[in-house]
Amino acid sequence: MAWRMPSETTPHERTWMAFPRAGLTLGDTDAEREEGYATWSAVAAAVARFEPVTMVVDPTETARARRMLPADVTLLEAPVDEYWMRDHGPTFVVDDERPGVLGAVDWIFNGWGAPDWAQWQDSAAHARLIAGEVGAELVSSMLVNEGGGIHVDGEGTVLLTATVQLDPRRNPFADRARVEAEMARTLGATTPVWLSRGLTRDYDDFGTNGHIDIVATIPSPGRILLHDQRDPAHPDHAVTAQLRSELEEQTDAAGRRFEIVSLPAPETLTDAHGPVDWSYVNHLVVNGGVIACGFGEERADAQARAILAEAYPGREIVTVDARGLFARGGGIHCITQQQPAVTA
Repeated sequence: MAWRMPSETTPHERTWMAFPRAGLTLGDTDAEREEGYATWSAVAAAVARFEPVTMVVDPTETARARRMLPADVTLLEAPVDEYWMRDHGPTFVVDDERPGVLGAVDWIFNGWGAPDWAQWQDSAAHARLIAGEVGAELVSSMLVNEGGGIHVDGEGTVLLTATVQLDPRRNPFADRARVEAEMARTLGATTPVWLSRGLTRDYDDFGTNGHIDIVATIPSPGRILLHDQRDPAHPDHAVTAQLRSELEEQTDAAGRRFEIVSLPAPETLTDAHGPVDWSYVNHLVVNGGVIACGFGEERADAQARAILAEAYPGREIVTVDARGLFARGGGIHCITQQQPAVTA
């Protein structure tokens, strides 16, 4: 077997999501909870314009999901605690030596490092559940990892963050060589590109400790879209400059230096909890489109759409207000997981 994770830009069979349920991260008030439900539903509706969506729904939320989601979103009932499908769900792979075969990597998920507040045992079973639903071969991994902690170009390059895969709360006995070997085995990624860290807010109690999918992505081989905080008053101004410097020193699987395209941050710098990590990098590529994060800033949102349109030519750029996601610790990419189309 020669598993390979395709680029997100290749055709999809569908997108997988999980519907929120009441709990710590959804919110303490009815208004906060309603915002969460509404934002997840808005993302599902946007994706469903372009490709099928299947939503894993806890039985306690089935009635609400049926009421709030478009009729063409398929529901799959199963216990849910966390609902960030990118992270706890499967990472889909293909086998170029066996056309038509789909694989599903089942990383160990421990709630982003087993923090005291996290509940993950139910959703940690979703990778196996979904693999069974779609007839994918299960690719079991002993690495604690999440889908938001990796980005690939489909040609052997993988972006990683030292504070995620080498997090002692996740993988206390791992080193770079072991992580890299597992990336090659499960994803076919033979060229790791390591970044030292993620964005500042991502190291708060409810953060992921540096997920790559809020920092940088690969829209096409040899090219990187990089979050760019241009205001020196924000701590990520120095962080993104450092990450750019690190990327400039590395090459992809084809030996190319990266063309780095800046994706400027919105103008908002803080919220009630400190510096925000609002990022346009955390978008989802779908069949014929891109579902982009919006932050209620007309100029900045439009600028991001223009950059994404250039990076993904021929795709429609659709903005969904993502502030209700970022308030809970992530963005559009974090709550979605693409299933690549395979043909025999």
